[in-house]
Amino acid sequence: MTGFGAAEGELGSGRLAVEVRAVNHRFFNPSIKLPTVLSRWESDAREVLRARVSRGHVTLIARLGTTGPDVPRIDSTVVAAYVAQLEALRKHLGLSSPVDLGSVVRLPNVIVSDEVVDSVDDPSAFLRIVQEAADAMDAMRVAEGQRLLVFVRDRLTLIAAAISRVAERAPLRLVELRDRLRRNVRELAEGVAIDEQRVAQEVAILADRLDVDEEIHRFRAHLDAFRATLASPPPDGVGKRLGFLLQELLREANTTGSKANDSAMVNDVVLIKEELERVREQVENLE
Repeated sequence: MTGFGAAEGELGSGRLAVEVRAVNHRFFNPSIKLPTVLSRWESDAREVLRARVSRGHVTLIARLGTTGPDVPRIDSTVVAAYVAQLEALRKHLGLSSPVDLGSVVRLPNVIVSDEVVDSVDDPSAFLRIVQEAADAMDAMRVAEGQRLLVFVRDRLTLIAAAISRVAERAPLRLVELRDRLRRNVRELAEGVAIDEQRVAQEVAILADRLDVDEEIHRFRAHLDAFRATLASPPPDGVGKRLGFLLQELLREANTTGSKANDSAMVNDVVLIKEELERVREQVENLE
């Protein structure tokens, strides 16, 4: 799920701003960018994020600034080094124009901000700000999860209705197939005596081959497990379990479709598979 959170707070003589963003990903994939003085606490920040996110690409960016007006300055040492090199190059090439300071100040690392924190021996203030940003991000993700939950449950309602229609249609379809088979045999026999026992055997074989009771029973069991998982998420998240259940639901739908031999049942199976695909797209975003 996607989310964004930001937090600020005092850190030593400066002020720390933290932004945390999360986008969909199959696994926990953190990207953390910290100022040099905070880099030693990167693993601690990662654990704060891991406690909040089990699946997702999470980016954390921390910036240090002054508590007063942040006025950049020109680093005279860097400027002097640039000018010395440019002056030497000018003489070497025999150029008459002087070194342009306006061009020099546009070179890298000339304009800088003063370091506001020399060192951080206690990470508690830093991690507290990270936690606040992560909490804000998590609140956004929870809100998105609630919206996705409503969407998924609506899809499950449509799927349950379709599988009920399939279950209702299945025995009627077998009766129609039996009557059609008998009628076709009589037409082909053209008055010749028919072995009713043999016809009954063929009907029984056909009914057994096209029976979908077991598939419908397993489908409904998987659907109940899917709903139960949504209602009571396990500690490690719902994503992997729901992904597995979706595979099983799709397998039963495919088997039912292959046995359908009936346009009404096939239409409902197609609807079920379409809705399962919509659910799958959203389950990849759920934890």
